This record gives sequence, C-alpha cells and structure tokens, in this order.
Amino acid sequence: MARSSTICVGTFAGAHGVKGLVRLRSFTEEPEAILAYGPLSDEGGKRVFAVRLKSSANDHFIAEVEGVTGREEAEALRGVKLFVLRAALPKLKKREYYEADLVGLAAEDKKGKACGKVAAVHNYGGGPFLEIVTAGGNFMLPFTKTCAPEVEVEEGRIVIDPPPGWMDAGAAEKRGRA
Repeated sequence: MARSSTICVGTFAGAHGVKGLVRLRSFTEEPEAILAYGPLSDEGGKRVFAVRLKSSANDHFIAEVEGVTGREEAEALRGVKLFVLRAALPKLKKREYYEADLVGLAAEDKKGKACGKVAAVHNYGGGPFLEIVTAGGNFMLPFTKTCAPEVEVEEGRIVIDPPPGWMDAGAAEKRGRA
C-alpha cells in the first residue's frame, strides 16, 4: 500500500491576540517536538511556515509565524494543517504506525468478512474515530482497542468489532451521526 510522503503533525487553530500570534495544536507524541522534524508546510507543500513557539496554553501553543504581523493574517491560517516529511520522523517500531497509514485499509470483522474501507481518521478532541465507507454508506467507529482490536498496516487491513447494530441500515441516523 502506498504511503504518503508527508504526515500531518499539527494545525493552526486561530489567532491569539492582535499582534499576529497564532494558536498551534500539535499532534506529535511529545507536543513540543512539532518543530524538531524540519520545516512545517501546508498539505500541498506550497507554503512553508517558519514557526517559533512563544508559550504554551491548555491544549495548544502560542506561536509566531514569520511574516504574520496582524490578527487578520493569523486568523486566515485557522484550519491550515501542518505537515512534515515522513522521512524526518522517528523510525517506527514494529506494529507502530501513523494514523494517516490507516486511511485506505480494508475493514474486516473478526471472521474476515469485508465491512468496508477506512476513508479517514477524525479527532474532534475526544479521541480518534475511523470513518468507514461501506456499500450502504459511511459510519464512524471509535478507534479503540475494543472496536478496532487488530491493525495490520502491512497487510492492508484493520479488524473492526463494532457494537451490535452499529452497521445496520439507519443506525447512524438513530445515533444522530448522519
């Protein structure tokens, strides 16, 4: 399975104050290491950001971005995901993977029956969710050891064990996740 040459390590979360500082969320295991892996760029690699961490807050950093001098410019960066080259990240140990590596994996139940494909990994603050695409539509599944007991990136599959009725037709609408 082809892997992306870049990995998302953070995002700009909006402006901080009026002098061009930004809120930066780090997705790295050690949050302050976000700047240790080389230049941060946008998803397409068209824009490279020179960033300097100024301080930390609850779940983010306050940072200075070279060339950003006002609140409007800082606010314009809100939602920009920050990427680094995969090769710049630490070597993964056996059975380790990046969340980005889950996208595209075949989702199978414990008996090996095809259930769909991982379309995306989302994290809205309460932990990651897998978005699974099936013939009947999409559904979200918490990415926990209980709901995803086996991840086999090299084999191109993930074993899922959704709660009873989770994948039934209309179940997403009943849960309010449509």
